[in-house]
Amino acid sequence: MTDPTPSFFKRVSLAFGSFLSTLGDGNYAARVQNLREHGDERTEPVAAPAPAPAAPPVFKEATPDAALQLLSLLQREARLIDFVQEDLSGYTDAEIGGPARLVHEGCARVLREHFTLAPVRPEAEGSRITLNDGFDARAIRLTGNVVGQAPFHGTLSHRGWRATDTRLPRLAAGHDASVLAQAEVEL
Repeated sequence: MTDPTPSFFKRVSLAFGSFLSTLGDGNYAARVQNLREHGDERTEPVAAPAPAPAAPPVFKEATPDAALQLLSLLQREARLIDFVQEDLSGYTDAEIGGPARLVHEGCARVLREHFTLAPVRPEAEGSRITLNDGFDARAIRLTGNVVGQAPFHGTLSHRGWRATDTRLPRLAAGHDASVLAQAEVEL
């Protein structure tokens, strides 16, 4: 029978895969946060209070170019794809520490150079806060025992992140964004 606890290397691979999935899929991020807050207990998701009716949203066609461009930057600066695609099961924890540090530093560099990030809430995590009627339910997710109407009183478990500026390089006409890293041929 297999051990239900994955090895360190599989956890590193899972962490980076989860990182990208969390960035790209809000529903996945909500499930991860629920798991972190409640563990294995099965909880029914509780809907946040609905904001006042607004004009119907205008949807625009999203292209994958920006996501592919970000993935390409993470590959170029941090070799993220190489790291995640590598089978790490044959390496010891000590052997993986150096490469993991390089990937972390490269990812942090990409975030610093191409995004300005700010917390959604200014308070320190663990602080008691009050959410009054009309709070932005798109930026704040209520968890736990959500009953009744605002004002809500609770503990800030995560400050959240908001991108206040994005500085992705412009794509040249005809650029194939699906090529994340060119193949290299040494002559």
